Amino acid sequence: MTQPAPQIPAPAPPPDPHQPSTPAGTADREPGPLRKAMAQHIRILQDAYHRDSPQAVQALARLRRGIGRQASETPDLWGLVGIEAFYAGQPDDRRPSEAEALRAERAAHVAVTLWALHQQSNRARRMHVGDGISLGTAVRRLMSGTDRDEPIQKRLVRAGTATTFDVLSHRLRELVVLLRKAEIPLDYGLLAEQLDQWQKPGGPRLVRQAWGRSFHAYRPPTASGQPENDASEAPRNGATDNEPKDQT
Repeated sequence: MTQPAPQIPAPAPPPDPHQPSTPAGTADREPGPLRKAMAQHIRILQDAYHRDSPQAVQALARLRRGIGRQASETPDLWGLVGIEAFYAGQPDDRRPSEAEALRAERAAHVAVTLWALHQQSNRARRMHVGDGISLGTAVRRLMSGTDRDEPIQKRLVRAGTATTFDVLSHRLRELVVLLRKAEIPLDYGLLAEQLDQWQKPGGPRLVRQAWGRSFHAYRPPTASGQPENDASEAPRNGATDNEPKDQT
């Protein structure tokens, strides 16, 4: 029996012009402590790696060995993941709950180890960019408008319909390998924030919607080399989407 073609979630309806707009990459608020912490940590590591710092080269190799492992199983990565800045960046010296801390630690671990894989052996270009390039946008940039696009789109659908965090991490790794080959960057601070959101009740649907929105809103670069529109966004609470069916 022929399997139906994978479907990316339909884009959200346009915003109400009578409502105040929010900047791309936010969930009706400024980026949270986790996104800020991971963006800063990866940027520092990335700059050192591009300077060919032996410590940074060694750090990335160690981080790559953490891919596919639980954050709690990798004490050798303590101090390399960058979660310390998340705790330091809490407003009013607030202490996160145990559940919040666990979500953040898992999200940070996956984000920074995937970045280490993405950046591997590339000293010419930075694979983490802090300008809100989401997974949907990056995957759309991979696509060439030919029949070869369907497997790429299917991988995004499979990531969006993952049923466990471990499965999601594995499927993201498959996409990052493709992005690495094409040298297409990603905002890993945003990805960490979305991975944190994914672990909350209703989070998978909201993250899936954000990836679908940025996938649909992408426009090819203009003559200046910048995309005409990038609706790369963190999940918006309370929004609706057309959820894709899982493809196996």
